[in-house]
Amino acid sequence: MLAIAIDDEPIALEVIRSLAAKVPFVELKACFTNAFEGLEYLQHEPVDLLFLDINMPDISGLELVSSLAKKPMVIFTTAYAEHAVTGFELDALDYLLKPFSLPRFVKACNKAHEQLQLRGQAAPAAAAPKDYLFVKTGYEQVKVRYEDILYLEAAGNYVTFVLEGKNVLTRMTINELVELLPPDRFVRVHRSFIVAKDKIDRIERHQVSINGKPVPLGASYLPLLRG
Repeated sequence: MLAIAIDDEPIALEVIRSLAAKVPFVELKACFTNAFEGLEYLQHEPVDLLFLDINMPDISGLELVSSLAKKPMVIFTTAYAEHAVTGFELDALDYLLKPFSLPRFVKACNKAHEQLQLRGQAAPAAAAPKDYLFVKTGYEQVKVRYEDILYLEAAGNYVTFVLEGKNVLTRMTINELVELLPPDRFVRVHRSFIVAKDKIDRIERHQVSINGKPVPLGASYLPLLRG
């Protein structure tokens, strides 16, 4: 798993470098105290995982992530716990509060490793002309048919598949599912919701109705419905 770290404090980078060396499946390719140099690296080199400080001069870690068109998995590192909610709203994989221990660092890396494996398993299903996909829930892979999906609701790094008769919870981000689901059958209507097009009963100003249940509609997503 290819990783880089961006932090304006050299000591913090040294800690990450030391801990990453103890995790066999993490290859820390580069470290940057200058956020813009790190940003340039991200735009030209393959990176699976980014360790990123939030409080930095000139540009914050949150602003840096928001500026990326193609985002790697992000683990925020910061001394300020109040940034956690904002970090997870940006689909951060994890949040390490400084100073963090080796076990806590390894736990975050394990999350990234599992996510990377899940992406590798899910990609072929998206590419093939199938009417289903497999999603990981707990220690199982569950087959979910597209025709059974009413809508999907995201909460941080988890997504609930709301199906006919049951729900399935999986550890994925909504952005990843936008890439996996066929666009002719599903449309994103909100930062936290994707709906099945053929299950839409009614479109209103601020919501859509899915089998009689209201789902919020973001104004910026309305053109996708009309398209």
